[in-house]
Amino acid sequence: MRYPLAALAMALAAVALQAQAQTTIPAPAAAATTPQLTLSEAIRLVESANPALRGRQAQLLAAEGLRQEAASPLFTNPQLTLEHTRRRPTGAASEGSSTEPLVGMAQPFELGGQQSKRRDAAAAVLESVRAEIEDARLQARAEATLRFNAVLVAQRKVQLEERALALFESSAQAVTRRREAGEDTRLDANVARIESERARNALAVAREQLLDARAELAAALQLPASQLPQIAGDASLSPDHVPVYSIDQLLAAVPSLSRLRALSAREAAARARLAVEQGNRLPDVTVGVSVGREGPAAARERVTTLSVSLPLPLFRRNQAAIGQALTDVNQAEIDRAVGVRDGEATVRRLWLRLGSQAERVQRLRQAMVPAALDNQQLASRSRKAGQIGLLDQLLVNRQALDAERELNEAVADFHNTRIELERAAGWSQEGHAR
Repeated sequence: MRYPLAALAMALAAVALQAQAQTTIPAPAAAATTPQLTLSEAIRLVESANPALRGRQAQLLAAEGLRQEAASPLFTNPQLTLEHTRRRPTGAASEGSSTEPLVGMAQPFELGGQQSKRRDAAAAVLESVRAEIEDARLQARAEATLRFNAVLVAQRKVQLEERALALFESSAQAVTRRREAGEDTRLDANVARIESERARNALAVAREQLLDARAELAAALQLPASQLPQIAGDASLSPDHVPVYSIDQLLAAVPSLSRLRALSAREAAARARLAVEQGNRLPDVTVGVSVGREGPAAARERVTTLSVSLPLPLFRRNQAAIGQALTDVNQAEIDRAVGVRDGEATVRRLWLRLGSQAERVQRLRQAMVPAALDNQQLASRSRKAGQIGLLDQLLVNRQALDAERELNEAVADFHNTRIELERAAGWSQEGHAR
């Protein structure tokens, strides 16, 4: 029996050494990092690198070209005609060959005032593209703010889980010493070790979530793939983060949203195109003039010809194009009306949610978290005095940590709703950088 007992002692020693080696979890190998970013710097980066914003900005060139084309006096170009005719008379009395040059110019003229309507349409399209660029910029800023806030929340969660691991590890070590002294049972040791392993696993998950949040922020900022941003800030509900606007101010800002201005400009462009198509029902008048010389060399004649051509609109009166233009106008009206209604509804809904979440954060911060921390201190003293057991102390410790986790999640929900609300109302995001 001597050798089995020695082997058992060696196995227990190995387990103890392994548990001691796992007391702390090494942080994952860090990728290449950038200097610490503030929210203002992140917004500046996303405005210069966001793919959707750059795509909208590229559309500005097409809108500028359309405006320049519509600025011309006439829609169609004049047509130049050059003719050179050589005559060779036949017969005995022919005097030889002669040439007859001819130069002509023809210009179509629209009778329905279409060109002025094209200018109106081009100006409206240019305005809508500029408004869409501004909307894409606001969307990019909001996305960067959300990703920035997600990293702050993930960092706060890692800090909480590190505290939890340290707390449960210290409890497990204390229980191990008490069990060796014969004061605690094997059940107490197993429970303490399970809680320690759960805390270690929660910390690993929190670090993974932080890594994902930093990667998503890097993607939003279009940083190099090998770089993960380090940020400076605090995800808390401090006076700097409390909204300073009212619901009336937000609702008053809704009609001037860049998204709604773009829809209004699209509607104006559709109406201008409808006027163009209605004017196309009238035929274009083509006026031409030509100058040439005709006849033999001995009797040359200078000929000037003035021509006017007018197609007769008997069969085609542009009904298909007019119908499509009417459809575009109706759809633009619907889109604008829906945008106005949805904009106000979204602001009201997010405002109510923000108020509820602010109350929830205040309740957690002022009532639940202080009480849980107070219970944690009381349980520690009661445990030392032998008034409660290990299971009671672990329960109180977990309640305290759960209270802080709930507060962290509530603060994260509050800031996400605030960012969405400010985005829906077109409010600036830069005032909340810390």
